[in-house]
Amino acid sequence: MAPTSSADYLTQRSQLIAQDRSLRADNAIAKDLSEDERKADEILRRIRTREAQSVWSAENSTKHRHGSQQLFPGMEFLTARETIVETKLFDILSKMPKGGLLHAHLGAMVRADVLLELALSQPAMHVRVPEVISKATIDSVLPQFRGLPQSQWTTNESITDPAYVPNSWVPMKNARDNFSAVLGGPEGFDRWITSAMTINPAEAYGTHNSTIEIWKKFSSTFGVSEGLIFFEPVLREYIRAYFLSSIDDGISYLETRMLFHAKTILDAKGEETMDHKGFLELYDSVVEDVKAKMKEEGREDEFVGSKVKLSTHFKSFIQCSLRATQIIYTVLRILTPEDLEWYLEDCIEMKKKFPHLIAGFDFVGHEDTLRPLIDYAEPLLRFVARQKELGISIPFMFHAGETLGDGTMADMNLYDAILLGTKRIGHGFSLIKHPKLLEICREREICVEVCPISNEILRLTGSMPMHPLPAIMNQGVRVALCSDDPAIFGNMGLSFDFYQVFVASEVNGLATLRTLVWDSIKYSSLEGQQEEEAFAKLERRWPVFIRYILDTYGKFEA
Repeated sequence: MAPTSSADYLTQRSQLIAQDRSLRADNAIAKDLSEDERKADEILRRIRTREAQSVWSAENSTKHRHGSQQLFPGMEFLTARETIVETKLFDILSKMPKGGLLHAHLGAMVRADVLLELALSQPAMHVRVPEVISKATIDSVLPQFRGLPQSQWTTNESITDPAYVPNSWVPMKNARDNFSAVLGGPEGFDRWITSAMTINPAEAYGTHNSTIEIWKKFSSTFGVSEGLIFFEPVLREYIRAYFLSSIDDGISYLETRMLFHAKTILDAKGEETMDHKGFLELYDSVVEDVKAKMKEEGREDEFVGSKVKLSTHFKSFIQCSLRATQIIYTVLRILTPEDLEWYLEDCIEMKKKFPHLIAGFDFVGHEDTLRPLIDYAEPLLRFVARQKELGISIPFMFHAGETLGDGTMADMNLYDAILLGTKRIGHGFSLIKHPKLLEICREREICVEVCPISNEILRLTGSMPMHPLPAIMNQGVRVALCSDDPAIFGNMGLSFDFYQVFVASEVNGLATLRTLVWDSIKYSSLEGQQEEEAFAKLERRWPVFIRYILDTYGKFEA
């Protein structure tokens, strides 16, 4: 009915807005915020509005360190990062308890500089290159790293000396210490390795500005870092750094996608003897160490734990009622259906050996260019049937719809993921194109693991205001905000993802943040008492966060 007066018009307008937003998961929470939360919400909104002008407005573009770059909230992350960390809003969000991180790839969770330091502490770590590193080759040649058995250690001095024999191993410390002064010396070595393990703005927004090209660079970073990470002494400390940095960023629970494609990794002696069982034992032991550390420091509320898909759910620590972290067992999309059978059986065996660790199963790799889920339907259906026979459960947590396509094989993965019974959907970027699938996700509460910064850098979207996340949330589909591969983007944790999402929408408020945090636990692999205690810890930590906002910014934002 058309409005008959200005008062009637305003009433109908309010009703229409309320109806339009009624499906959003944060709608109910927004109505039930406490008085302190409402005040904190007002502060956050005022800071966002003011910083949109004082930090991100067009008038400030020429003052920006990137020169004439056009500034706006939610702009390209790699360009904006140095500015983001200087904002009040980022300060606040960096201190927010964030619940669970449900989409994280182990091989890209610790910043390159931290990984480099860990690797340099190991005398067994060696490096080789296919040709001498020089001004002409430094931008195109990638290093290979490996922890060698002591019998194979070398005394070679340099990879920049013209006398270097291609593909001969050089102790990593020697290679760094003797890196050519013309190329920057040891610091130049660090920059070269870091560049090989990360994506920089020039690549993301210039030379590799398409999904195909940026994925080539993205994939190459894993080829460099895996040689550093998957050597047992480094791996142990790498996992520890991953856990501790996550805790420092407010993340209390982790479900880690671990690639089990390689059947063995290097033990402390540099021998390929550590099988998947050995890896899970190592992961488990680090979780217990970290839980003990948190207990000793009186910070038990800050770490629920972690699971791995082949999710590694960890053993309860002394007097800790919650299990630690879980792993999602993942394999590459390059496998043939026949080859997949071995990994599915291995996944089952690991679940039987480590029922507290294994949370799910997934495929990884570029959906646009590698095998679609339909190729694996038959072995996956047999996998489900076998689980029923054995009385175990390994849910699917499929990557699906991480694509710009519409009706392409990658886009069609969404249909197969849902038909195969996926518990969650990784990325789901193209989900917004499918009204029936959105309806199914809403009705079945299939949570979407949205990785906003990853989607932007991998060229699925140009910026956060262009991301389909608001449309997905407006359809009532539940979302867990995730970071995917933050180390490749030069950071760790989840704060940047929350920041980019929060500043890109005027609708988002404290209720949105709270919903995303709580849903990250609700749709995790935690169950029963574990889930209850995770929520209880959040309930204790959240008011402390609210009090921080009020005490730190309330008097300035009144």
